[in-house]
Amino acid sequence: MTTGLHFHTPKVAVIGTGFVGSTFAYTLTIRGIVSEIVLIDADRKKAEGEAMDLNHGLSLVQPVKIWAGDYADCKDADIIVISAGAAQRPDEKRLELVHRNFEVFKNIVPQITRYNRNGILLIATNPVDIMTHATLKLSGFPANRVIGSGTILDTSRLRYVLGEHLNIDPRNVHAYIIGEHGDSEVPVWSLANVAGTPLRKFCLKRGAKCDSKLLTSLFERVKNAAYEIIERKGRTYYAIGLGLTRIVESILRDENAILTVSSLLQSYYGVSDICLSVPSIVNREGIKSVLKLPLSKNELESFRKSASILKEIASSLKI
Repeated sequence: MTTGLHFHTPKVAVIGTGFVGSTFAYTLTIRGIVSEIVLIDADRKKAEGEAMDLNHGLSLVQPVKIWAGDYADCKDADIIVISAGAAQRPDEKRLELVHRNFEVFKNIVPQITRYNRNGILLIATNPVDIMTHATLKLSGFPANRVIGSGTILDTSRLRYVLGEHLNIDPRNVHAYIIGEHGDSEVPVWSLANVAGTPLRKFCLKRGAKCDSKLLTSLFERVKNAAYEIIERKGRTYYAIGLGLTRIVESILRDENAILTVSSLLQSYYGVSDICLSVPSIVNREGIKSVLKLPLSKNELESFRKSASILKEIASSLKI
């Protein structure tokens, strides 16, 4: 007997099956939170090969349909993740990628929106804040449904190095990187804490160094991590793949999770009309709201400087 019940089966489309896109698809497969994953790439054979490889492990994970498709297959996707574009070269700054990847996005975004006007666009391509801003303009989507991976990775890196320094689980470290995902990013030391204890006080209790010199050294490790990894292995993709999966999970499960993702800011300490990362509530709507942190004077100045740098770059694209 037919009950008339309809069960929604979550679907994610991945645009670009390079290292980041394919790693994200792999972590998404393992997590078991979607029913369909469609892989789309200018190199159709590459997408087909990635789909084949993932499908060969399906007897070992939760059921999911994975296939290589075309832009028309974005039609009913809940989330479209864009990871296509040129990769960052050794010694190349993220912002130096901007014009190359903007040309790519001018082709990609209209093809997505031709078939899907109701999903959420999640951007991973660098420079991610500028690409998020470009996607917002090119798509015409509401601002809450255009999200960049932003500093979710930088924040995770910061929590890792602090956890390593203090010999505690990084999941119990509460600290944020805000602003640009790049050289002008800002560590919010004034709010960093462990188990509700301000960072410096916690360090004293643990007998660990936590002076300004040490914190600056830890932050430099975070800020330069991508350059260090690229120098050694050519690309970064594992951690950002996990970060993208965490964002997707928060959206599909309507979690109201607080994540440092990039989105359009308006009147945020005087910053407007640019996409930057601040802790934001993420749920089925995309960006539910951004949180206005009580920043210190120095942090606020650095944040505004980061915004100024990105606004200048964004204006050069003449979107």
